[in-house]
Amino acid sequence: MPFSFLDFKRTYQNVNRLRQIINVFLKHGFGRIIDQLRLGRFIPFRQRIRTLGQWPPLVSPAVPERLRIAFAELGPTFIKLAQLLSARPDLVTKQFADEFKKLQDHVPPFPTEEAVAIIEKEAGFKTDKIFSRLESRTIAAASIAQVYYGTLHDGSDVIVKVQRPYIKEQIETDINILTTAASLMEKHISESVFFNPKGIVEEFSKTVRKELNFVEEERNCLRFRKNFENNPDVYIPKVYSEYTTDRLLIMERIPGVRIDDIPGIERLGLDRKRLARLGVDAYFKQIFEDGFFHADPHPGNIYAMPDGNIGFMDFGIVGRVSSELRESMANTFLALIHRDFDRLIDQYMELGLIPEHVDLDMFRKAFKEDLADFLEPLYGLTLKEINFSEYLEAITTLAVKHNIKIPSDLLLINKAMLILENIGVQLDPDFDFIAASEPYASKLVSARVSPSKIYDYTKKNVVNISDLITLFPRQLKQLMRKLVYDEFHIKMTHIGLEKFILDMDRSTNRIAFSMIISAMLLSSAIMHASDVGPKIYGMSLFGFVAFGCAFLLGIWLLISIIRSGRL
Repeated sequence: MPFSFLDFKRTYQNVNRLRQIINVFLKHGFGRIIDQLRLGRFIPFRQRIRTLGQWPPLVSPAVPERLRIAFAELGPTFIKLAQLLSARPDLVTKQFADEFKKLQDHVPPFPTEEAVAIIEKEAGFKTDKIFSRLESRTIAAASIAQVYYGTLHDGSDVIVKVQRPYIKEQIETDINILTTAASLMEKHISESVFFNPKGIVEEFSKTVRKELNFVEEERNCLRFRKNFENNPDVYIPKVYSEYTTDRLLIMERIPGVRIDDIPGIERLGLDRKRLARLGVDAYFKQIFEDGFFHADPHPGNIYAMPDGNIGFMDFGIVGRVSSELRESMANTFLALIHRDFDRLIDQYMELGLIPEHVDLDMFRKAFKEDLADFLEPLYGLTLKEINFSEYLEAITTLAVKHNIKIPSDLLLINKAMLILENIGVQLDPDFDFIAASEPYASKLVSARVSPSKIYDYTKKNVVNISDLITLFPRQLKQLMRKLVYDEFHIKMTHIGLEKFILDMDRSTNRIAFSMIISAMLLSSAIMHASDVGPKIYGMSLFGFVAFGCAFLLGIWLLISIIRSGRL
């Protein structure tokens, strides 16, 4: 019984939230999409009758802007989703990605009294047992948590990160709805397959669930501290593990100013060029050496410290660079240096970035031409003359044009690099981002051709060849046995067959419905013509009822046809 009640409660919450989401999308002119997803039953009946399925498209503002406004109105989950999509122009096109970048993670703070209650519940102590001072003013309020300044009894200045009340339940409800919506999009809107709605929701759910777990953030912070323990120029704050829970995180407060606070940096008398170099060096170490990097390097998360060092904060979003991806970076760098576009295309193929249905010969020819048109002019420029932001944007545009699926971690790297270049230029107008990356790229290439690396490759290939020699005869024998005994089957996938069957079902249902209505009208006429049964105002009562039912069913059928947009 308790489980049944919980399921009922969850379903009730999902339906209420779904109705709220649909109403917001209707308000901003996305009614036709609601119709295509077959979610019209959640629209109030009066509104359905009023529109009769005709959802006039709004001319102004444009679709990306209206979608961004709708996401902002729907709250934390959709704001987070928009922020994720802003870094994926390969999935949602550049117009939508640029619009989503405008969506900042600013939401009204929840009362400090509630925050104190959460702190005491999670820590198991009263706040005066933990802090000698806890400021009542909120320092930052985001969609998942808000932050306060405090001081522990030992005099340590800390930041206190408290998760919003019921935010986990709300996000889980929204993820369930988004998962269902993604499935409906792929089922009913064939064009949406290009955007991979299920993949977007899956990636988003993994990211946001990690952000909801502050224990995961603590682990990230400890790993960064270990990675930089021998680097005196980068500071990673201490985390007070004894107070860390899923909803509470207490972390050392870094002294200093934000990395984009140029007047504050000058007041501290710090060397701006040195800060730019330290910040970029720290990121290249994370990406190319550690394979584990801070994936949200906006200026509020990087501090210039009074001693001239760099400090990092907020480790909720991180990226990982596999050895294969680092290897790909080395191969790509070599191909770019030697203008070997065929090798570059081969590298994309090895990574599985090119869709299976693509004609490889046609793809190779078209992509090679576009690469040459884009890259050839760069070879005549010095490193300082190359705009790294424009370079990354052009590469992403090429990927979108040729339907190349870029790994999410690689896009996180691109996003981090763009933010870092912008910070570097603010600190030092003569900052040369590509020149700063050259030593790390050279080291990566050198490591690739080192004797130990060659030995590892040779060993791996020998193992693969031995496996092939061992398994191939056995697999060939199994295949021949199936052919001999007529057990060989070919699996065929019918593309779009489900939609065809659905349309056929809908058409036959309408024909059957029309025949029933016709039969009711005919029986009504027969009962009126025959002088049998009770009468009302000289007409057959049964005939009148049959006619009324047929009339209402006919109106219903007409509305459904009009709403489908297929007259």
